[in-house]
Amino acid sequence: MIPLACLLLLAAPRVEVTDEVYQIPATDWRYVELGLNQRTALVSARYTVLEGAPQVRVALLQKDELKQLKSGDGLAEFDSTPPGMMGELRRQTREPGSYVVVVDNRSPNPATVRVRIWLDFPVATQISPQRQMTVVIISFAVFFAIVGFSARRLLRAVRRQ
Repeated sequence: MIPLACLLLLAAPRVEVTDEVYQIPATDWRYVELGLNQRTALVSARYTVLEGAPQVRVALLQKDELKQLKSGDGLAEFDSTPPGMMGELRRQTREPGSYVVVVDNRSPNPATVRVRIWLDFPVATQISPQRQMTVVIISFAVFFAIVGFSARRLLRAVRRQ
């Protein structure tokens, strides 16, 4: 039996951001911007090193954190995948905003890396309390209208006999 959470994840709309090959110089990094200014998403990034040393890793950062990355030493202070020839990152954004996926090459040699990034958007599973109350009120009104109409028709039929 498939858990409900898996079914909801399968129903989530998926958007592919990129599926490209990037040249990343030695001890340098590149990034791909994600436009998540209006809603949150589950960000997935998969990479494979096609040529070069196995010292590549990826991380999801907010765009303003790029300034820290430019002045620092790579992704050491950020939550990233372990360095390797291939890997996958899956992170849920906590709030809408401007995010980037950073591909970091810490090796002394350049690397050719195939990067695939996609977004899974959550499907709304609950309506707001105001809408819930509206649905309940309308349901009661329709229910009582049907009961009242049926009672009048039954009483007329009983009185005729």
